[in-house]
Amino acid sequence: MLLVGAGEVGAKHLTALAGAPGLAVAGVADPAPGTDVPRGVPVFASWRAALRAMTPDLVVVAVPPGTALAAARDAAQAGAAVLVEKPATADPVALAPRPGDERVFVAFQPHFAPGLDALFTAPPAVVRAEVALAVRRDPGYFRGWRRTYATAGGVLHQQAIHGLALALRLLPGTVETVDAEVAHLRGLAETEDRVTAALTLSSGATVHIDARVDHPGPPVHELVLHLTDGRRVAVRGRNLEAGLGEIAAAPTHEELRRAMYTAVLNAADGRTAHPCLFPLRALRRPLEAIDHVYRDARVVRPADTAAA
Repeated sequence: MLLVGAGEVGAKHLTALAGAPGLAVAGVADPAPGTDVPRGVPVFASWRAALRAMTPDLVVVAVPPGTALAAARDAAQAGAAVLVEKPATADPVALAPRPGDERVFVAFQPHFAPGLDALFTAPPAVVRAEVALAVRRDPGYFRGWRRTYATAGGVLHQQAIHGLALALRLLPGTVETVDAEVAHLRGLAETEDRVTAALTLSSGATVHIDARVDHPGPPVHELVLHLTDGRRVAVRGRNLEAGLGEIAAAPTHEELRRAMYTAVLNAADGRTAHPCLFPLRALRRPLEAIDHVYRDARVVRPADTAAA
């Protein structure tokens, strides 16, 4: 396989790939790798140069959204199966279908958590979904490409998209109304501290979001589904990784990534697609919902709270 991007996220993939049976890293494309590349693995200055020099079975794209979609599509056109880190792009219009897109999948490793394959295979009747994200991200985290919406998107693109994409995948209908508030209180470049939103879908179901990156307590990213029969289904964990199982028995992030690699290769070889795979085309719907939130939200800034 070829890894495009050897920075913070690429390093996580290299760790997971080191223990992936049947997979070997045959090249890394990055003009200035930010992590150690395994000895003997060639480093290319760009993904285009790498694709000219080799024909990988799998390409893992771990670069910022500003370039991720272009790299993924180039790799798919070259015949590889492609796994691209979320969100791939912050622009839903950019996801208009192109030849080769069927070979591109978006990396949502928590969707491979225990029990979620059954949810995707036979979606329950959900009337309300609650996405909760509470983490601490200090100003140093929002540096480089994360500093601007144009290159990174907001908290919903970068932090809460795992739970939001999962909720929307289980709920039919388009977004009809949005009641949202976006708070910018710590001066994190263009990035907000907190987003709260209630989305009403054409099916009558609702999605409620409370996503914050200024939380002082233990980190959590969970999804609660309220079913029509009154039951509640909780997808739990630090980042949904426990799925429907016990938090103490949750698989590691490396194990979840390895499950993704296998699923993508199987799909590319014509085998039955794993129900947890997230095709590139399916990303457009959550991105459109996120756009609705940011476009229609009330924006709160320090001056507003001072005036109050």
